[in-house]
Amino acid sequence: MGGLACTLFLILGTAPYAPWWVTVLLVLLWLVLLVVGTRWFVPHPTRVAWLPVVVFAVWFPTIYLGTSVLGWR
Repeated sequence: MGGLACTLFLILGTAPYAPWWVTVLLVLLWLVLLVVGTRWFVPHPTRVAWLPVVVFAVWFPTIYLGTSVLGWR
């Protein structure tokens, strides 16, 4: 759950570089995974540890390709 908190800072920290709708979509993804993480916290704690990896695996290519290919500044 701490990893999910850290990824929220990544998402919100890139708001000046990404369009507003990309930031909104990433925050919505984060909220969905937060709900999944709270539901899995007791019955499947090892699955919760992979949720920040999923967020990062979506966030990094999105921001990298957006800034390098699409010219987000």
